[in-house]
Amino acid sequence: MPDPAVVIDDLRAESEELDRLVGELSDEQWETATPAAGWTVAHQIAHLAWTDEVALLAVTNPRAFAEEVEKALVAPDTFVDRAAEAGARRPPRELLAHWRAGRDGLRQALGDAPAGSRFPWYGPPMSATSMATARLMETWAHGQDVADALGVVREPTARLRHVAHIGVRARGYAYTVRGIEPPKQEFRVELTGPDGELWAYGPEDAAERVTGPALDFCLLVTQRAHRDDLAVRAEGAEADRWLDIAQAFAGPAGPGRPPKEA
Repeated sequence: MPDPAVVIDDLRAESEELDRLVGELSDEQWETATPAAGWTVAHQIAHLAWTDEVALLAVTNPRAFAEEVEKALVAPDTFVDRAAEAGARRPPRELLAHWRAGRDGLRQALGDAPAGSRFPWYGPPMSATSMATARLMETWAHGQDVADALGVVREPTARLRHVAHIGVRARGYAYTVRGIEPPKQEFRVELTGPDGELWAYGPEDAAERVTGPALDFCLLVTQRAHRDDLAVRAEGAEADRWLDIAQAFAGPAGPGRPPKEA
């Protein structure tokens, strides 16, 4: 696992890139619909702000976080949308300030956490590195929704390595959350980073293989684009099935995105 300070710094950079996209938007632009059904730009930022807030509770006040988990268990299919809806009703300047304060507080808390700390979450407990990686993945993914809504093409960066890492690590979860027994065989994943560097995971001689651009793989595992629109390729039946169900995020299986119209 990488040094938590490195991931926390990359989380800061990812957040600041998204902040530059939304920081000067008009009130009307905050109401722009994004590719996530029913979610505007405001909903996307409200969701990130809420998740940072509950993550900070997990790091600093596990008892209070446990109460948030209880709320989620009461309404597992709606609690995320309800939190985003509540946040999106704030005036844009207030929402923006709330998001900035929350993400700064979380990064500070993660940086101050003693080595080896583990924090409760909606899934298994997480280390500071894992928590920061998950927050970066979500920030990048929801930032993609915002960029798509605004018609902005973002330049991919080496920070995608964190998103790819969590996407590979979550392979078994993608099966389990759908009630499918994860395959026991090893997979090989070979991705081409934005600078042409090869990012490789798993044994070189694995029969089940996935290859392609890192950006496309990250769009796939965050379900921000349909497989048919991406240059990610599978060799082997299980690798092929995984690409149909891959998800890097916790929670129920997402609906994904439909393919682009020809």
